[in-house]
Amino acid sequence: MLRSVAPVMPMDNMGVGTSATMVLVAGEAEVREVLKHPEIYSSGIDAVHIGQIRPLIPLQIDPPEQKKFRKILDPLFAPKQAAAIEDRTRALVREMIAEVVDDGHVNFHTAIAEPLPTTVFLELLGLPVSRRKEFIELKDGIIRPPARNVEQRLEMVNATGAKIYAVLEEVLVERTKSPQDDFMSGFLTAEVDGHTLTHDEILDICYLFFLAGLDTVTASLDCFVAYLAQHPEHRQQIVDDPALIPSAIEEMLRWESPVSGVVRITTEDTVLAGCPIEKGTTVSVMIGSANTDDKAWPDVDTIDFNRPANKHLAFGGGAHRCLGSHLARMELRVAIEEWHAAVPQYAIVDGTELLYSQGLRSVENLELTW
Repeated sequence: MLRSVAPVMPMDNMGVGTSATMVLVAGEAEVREVLKHPEIYSSGIDAVHIGQIRPLIPLQIDPPEQKKFRKILDPLFAPKQAAAIEDRTRALVREMIAEVVDDGHVNFHTAIAEPLPTTVFLELLGLPVSRRKEFIELKDGIIRPPARNVEQRLEMVNATGAKIYAVLEEVLVERTKSPQDDFMSGFLTAEVDGHTLTHDEILDICYLFFLAGLDTVTASLDCFVAYLAQHPEHRQQIVDDPALIPSAIEEMLRWESPVSGVVRITTEDTVLAGCPIEKGTTVSVMIGSANTDDKAWPDVDTIDFNRPANKHLAFGGGAHRCLGSHLARMELRVAIEEWHAAVPQYAIVDGTELLYSQGLRSVENLELTW
């Protein structure tokens, strides 16, 4: 509806207004324009508050400063690095499936979608997997706090953020004394512009990794398996031809858009698609809308696991495109391959109404039976 009225829509507290407190960007072309210009649409610390006390690196630093950090972080998530841990990831998901496959039913979110990527990333970052449950609760305390109003949410998020910093500080002190083969240890000797990362810079990188690594793949697995459970004809396609899974993942990333949007703040007065936007305005970048814009996609409402040139925006775009997209794709592929090899036919338990969380679209009540 929004795209049919205007791809860029200013909003005030009473609805549409001339002095906007927020601008919604829904068109695919307009979303790409915003993501492509961080010098105008900043991803700085004012864009979103998730318990941080400094800008999170590299998400909340814009170019050119941001490029210095991406230079040392991008190689950690290159395709060959993701490939290097594929066997370990496959072993983990097989172990988790083996624990439930004979039961004939499972909450997929709690049994597979949540523990798998969490374990993978805790091992990479260097945090103790034995504290996985605690870390998941901390992550949820930032992303999905049980707040009744904005003030309570801010209080909860700040309190949880302090706990996350304390955990990271504790492990960083240990790694400083006794480095290991993990990201946090590697950051101790990493250099940016000829100097090693500072203590705070390492914490700011790890805080972002903690939240992103423990949730986005979980949300994606929830969305994908929920979709496949409700569309057996598409599920049968990948059961019959597992080689189709990579392209099926790309199409479900487009259609489900687990990360449905991001936020930017304008650094100057500008105009987007004929809409004036004042400096300092919050811009809501609607990735889910862009990925289903009929002006950008042929047969936009058809789910096509053979869709060619699937240049969706599920991982964002521009300078702030998702750092871990290659790792995420590997985890998603391996999980979908192994799950369907073990449980090719399944359905949502009768009477279950799936509840999708807002923002990052997880499905905590994903009850399956087979």
